[in-house]
Amino acid sequence: MGVVSLEHRKAAYAADFGLYAAAVVALGGLVVIDAPPDQALSLAAIAAAGLGGWSLIEYLLHRFVLHGLEPFRSWHAEHHLRPTALICAPTVFSAALITVLVFLPALVIGGLWRACALTLGVLSGYLAYAITHHATHHWRADNAWLREHKRWHGRHHHDSLQPACFGVTSSFWDHVLGSARRVAAPAQQVGVE
Repeated sequence: MGVVSLEHRKAAYAADFGLYAAAVVALGGLVVIDAPPDQALSLAAIAAAGLGGWSLIEYLLHRFVLHGLEPFRSWHAEHHLRPTALICAPTVFSAALITVLVFLPALVIGGLWRACALTLGVLSGYLAYAITHHATHHWRADNAWLREHKRWHGRHHHDSLQPACFGVTSSFWDHVLGSARRVAAPAQQVGVE
């Protein structure tokens, strides 16, 4: 059986950003406009928890699924071989996972508004991840923040024998869980300098 490619055409790749941005705006608008006013503070806290929780989800998925479980490991290896190729999970797949693993359990446990708020936070984190990851591979590093993220992600791509630096939007979990790499790799290893 041949290797499945997750490389996208430019339009499909760009659509992922547009669809997630639209979902964040729509869900955010729904929560702000239609949610009961007396729940505003708790819903904001839940959305913030979802956004913060995304960093751990991102780290765990990258470290243990994309670098550990087939077929995801093989798919992700293609990204490591061709870091500037437009390779990403299909939108329908990532949206289905967020729906099944975040929204539906939160709906059952906490009700509609809490589920919407938590999903808004996770979606916002996923969108931030997608933009940051794209930027590390395709944008010029003309500011300190992007230069540092390119260096960090370059460390991840630099040594496939001993992977490290799994966080894309944040290095927090790598430092907490001992997978931060101390050796610097050039930023151009992951895309445009």
